[in-house]
Amino acid sequence: TGYMENSISYSAIEDVQLLSWENAPKYCLQLTIPGGTVLLQAANSYLRDQWFHSLQWKKKIYKYKKVLSNPSRWEVVLKEIRTLVDMALTSPLQDDSIHQAPLEIVSKLLSENNNLTTQDHESIIVAIAPLLENNHPPPDLCEFFCKHCRERPRSMVVIEVFTPVVQRILKHNMDFGKCPRLRLFTQEYILSLNELNAGMEVVKKFIHSMHGPTGQCPHPRVLPNLVAVCLAAIYSCYEEFINSRDNSPSLKEIRNGCQQQCDRKPNLPLRLLHTSPDLVSQEATLTESRLKPVIVTSNEIHVEVERNNTANQKMTASVGNDSEPNLIDCLMVSPTCSTMSIELSAQADRILGCYVEILKMLSDYDDWRPALASLLQPIPFPKEALAHEKFTKELKYVIQRFAEDPRQEVHSCLLSVRAGKDGWFQLYSPGGVACDDDGELFASMVHILMGSCYKTKKFLLSLAENKLGPCMLLALRGNQTMVEILCLMLEYNIIDNNDTQLQIISTLESTDVGKRMYEQLCERQRELKELQRKGGPTRLTLPSKSTDADLARLLSSGSFGNLENLSLAFTNVTSACAEHLIKLPSLKQLNLWSTQFGDAGLRLLSEHLTMLQVLNLCETPVTDAGLLALSSMKSLCSLNMNSTKLSADTYEDLKAKLPNLKEVDVRYTEAW
Repeated sequence: TGYMENSISYSAIEDVQLLSWENAPKYCLQLTIPGGTVLLQAANSYLRDQWFHSLQWKKKIYKYKKVLSNPSRWEVVLKEIRTLVDMALTSPLQDDSIHQAPLEIVSKLLSENNNLTTQDHESIIVAIAPLLENNHPPPDLCEFFCKHCRERPRSMVVIEVFTPVVQRILKHNMDFGKCPRLRLFTQEYILSLNELNAGMEVVKKFIHSMHGPTGQCPHPRVLPNLVAVCLAAIYSCYEEFINSRDNSPSLKEIRNGCQQQCDRKPNLPLRLLHTSPDLVSQEATLTESRLKPVIVTSNEIHVEVERNNTANQKMTASVGNDSEPNLIDCLMVSPTCSTMSIELSAQADRILGCYVEILKMLSDYDDWRPALASLLQPIPFPKEALAHEKFTKELKYVIQRFAEDPRQEVHSCLLSVRAGKDGWFQLYSPGGVACDDDGELFASMVHILMGSCYKTKKFLLSLAENKLGPCMLLALRGNQTMVEILCLMLEYNIIDNNDTQLQIISTLESTDVGKRMYEQLCERQRELKELQRKGGPTRLTLPSKSTDADLARLLSSGSFGNLENLSLAFTNVTSACAEHLIKLPSLKQLNLWSTQFGDAGLRLLSEHLTMLQVLNLCETPVTDAGLLALSSMKSLCSLNMNSTKLSADTYEDLKAKLPNLKEVDVRYTEAW
């Protein structure tokens, strides 16, 4: 009536039909309403059919909303839910709301009826299971699922119905910040698996099913989603303690050894305890008795050279500062804090054990380890977790897996994520709150980092400033890696203090392996000084087909202290020859045209050949990773990067950082 001036409600539509009588208008629908009919004409048959199915869908949804809003008998309700699910599955319409609307109706039904039996719960879950195969459950339904996991973890519904739902959540792009209940549901599901008879074996099988049987996981989102669930679960173990501001120690309090502990409320599920004054005094007595050239304090192996107290002065200065100190710094400074323990409730302890075990499982997969190391590099755990002995002891397995991995993108994540911030290397090194093995893990971390760290000199300088004592103590115990570290510190002139140098030499001469390596170092230095004294040629060109071994023999057989220009063009040398090139103190021009000299060698050159002025890298396999290291060679005035993998961004960066650069060849590169 009135040319459709008044809208027609869906509930008022009594029937919807396709027009089929003879000579009827094309592509029309007939709606039967109280008092008459309405014809809707579409432009084509496809649009008409879409209208028809949409109107039918809307009409039925209103019907089910009404029926299920006031349930009387649950057997009828269950039958209606099954019919509703079948209608959604058989609908020809393609839209997210087709499957979401029935789930929301059931979710509302469950939230408004709290008196259902467990059997009713399971029957409803089984009824809507087909819809969950391709759809995420809405928030209220997630709450219901979480409750079911907590109350009946051994129910077959958990295994048969929830497993594909959780698998779908983990395999898709998931913003858990916007969907926190999906994350909570995943967390509760994994905990319910842990409650089964086989316990962690079931969880392990689930993790393996998410990875897949091949060596490479086909689902890129599984690992980040699993890590997000683990981090949230671990945080929840300490959440009550964290949220209780009167009881949670600040970083300053941790630095001061939690001296204000007595003012806190005692009866908390999570209690922060520290060692008794008697034990602390015993440690102090033990320390005084060992006060010799090398001072050892506490069982955490905190060693300092007696006359080199620069680090202590810095530490004292930072304590007096009102600013909030660095997290791991705080945990490392106080011996009292390093031995404190946190007691968790039985439930929190169970959750922590489960999810730390999952992190350990994730670290066992080779293809997941690089991404896992990157995700954990910022240390995304609360400070209470880092002060918890059980947590750091269990997580040590993950750190060991990172340290054992030969790939640089993995073990480099042991270092801090940015300058001025500590990382896992500091946390698990002697003196760190997590160190419980007399420095064994520290030694293995140093060994792998030194093997691939292109900033070797910078890394050694950091060790000399912060970890010299632990390195010396481990060298005294015969650790070969630490003996090599001390020798390198002497060889690269890392240590300026003469007294400290004498301490290192004394440490090296205390063991057979140290004495042997120190003698070799002295011999090399004598040979180098002799070569420099003799002088030698200023220019040298090696014949083609020369190898790294040929170059090594040549440089060791004569005097090349005055060598300024070296051409290795069109030879077979590789990055390995860099170890010999850095022993040419006068080198100013180096030609590596068409060799296999790569990024690793380039990084080593950038640290030692600071006087180099001309460098030819034409047709070498160097990439941005190595070329960026050249920014420290401020004397470079001519650089040939023709036919390399130089990018435009790296070229701009080099131009900005090398003020003396006048001649550059970037032909046949991205920067050309």
